[in-house]
Amino acid sequence: MTEQDVTRLLQKIPQLKQEIGKVIVGQQEVLDEVLVALLAGGHALLEGVPGLAKTLLVRTLAQATDLPFRRIQFTPDLMPTDILGTEVLEEDHGTGHRSFKFNEGPIFASLVLADEINRTPPKTQAALLEAMQEGHVTYAGQEHALPKPFFLLATQNPIEQSGTYPLPEAQLDRFLLYVRIGYPTEQEELAVLSGTTGAVRAEVRPILSGEDVRQLQLLTRQVSISPELLSFVNRLVRATRPATSEVPFIKEYGRWGAGPRAGQALILCAKARALLQGRFAATLEDLRALAPAVLRHRVLLNFNAEAENLTPDDAVAALLAAVKV
Repeated sequence: MTEQDVTRLLQKIPQLKQEIGKVIVGQQEVLDEVLVALLAGGHALLEGVPGLAKTLLVRTLAQATDLPFRRIQFTPDLMPTDILGTEVLEEDHGTGHRSFKFNEGPIFASLVLADEINRTPPKTQAALLEAMQEGHVTYAGQEHALPKPFFLLATQNPIEQSGTYPLPEAQLDRFLLYVRIGYPTEQEELAVLSGTTGAVRAEVRPILSGEDVRQLQLLTRQVSISPELLSFVNRLVRATRPATSEVPFIKEYGRWGAGPRAGQALILCAKARALLQGRFAATLEDLRALAPAVLRHRVLLNFNAEAENLTPDDAVAALLAAVKV
């Protein structure tokens, strides 16, 4: 890419946020983390109570990026073939020859919304593992490549227990970021009420094409990060493991720590955040800002922590305070 290409792409990022802001009021931190996951080439899990515009955010992002979009509503009776696709027997009326043809499922889109992913059994949840990790689907021994870019956004409701199936740790680790969505402020909620109950609906223009997204993902990996910060990420991730950690909180309350994938995720996300802000070097602030979303689903706490109402976010805060640059 030339310098003009880079400048053109970076100029589109504020326009993209502006278009999404026509529909989504507030939630700036959530939007930034979703865009970080997109630029870093990973996937994101959005968690929040009903009515916080999780689905609307993903749909608006699809409109603003002009990417092929599919929504999968996860239900208890959903089967893996409902997501991946299936083979059907077709007959050539001219020759009478019969053959199997693979009909692609809704996973074959550049931007896929897995809505309420914890409402379907583990058998169906696991159908996403290969797609998320490898970028292709295997059916009847044949590999079927997914579009590029491929970005999966999954949502789940944290307050319901009946009829839900929590994601296993191995699948949680496939998500680059675990984004939590909170309630809006009083002014933001007032703006939502006034803007969504009238006759006028905002129109979102496409800002980024699929090729623009691919170029931004390539550009993200070229953002620099210093050896000192690489060492900090390495020590931070290793400090999450109770067997070798020197952090008192982890030694007392930790049950399982993060693997090397967490370090890769944190570095890529820091680079993406830097690029979103028009910088070509990741900083300590980038790493600290994204550490909770990267680590909260990769650090498991023991029963003592649950008894004291401690969360993985508390563990991340203790780690950031203890591990120095």
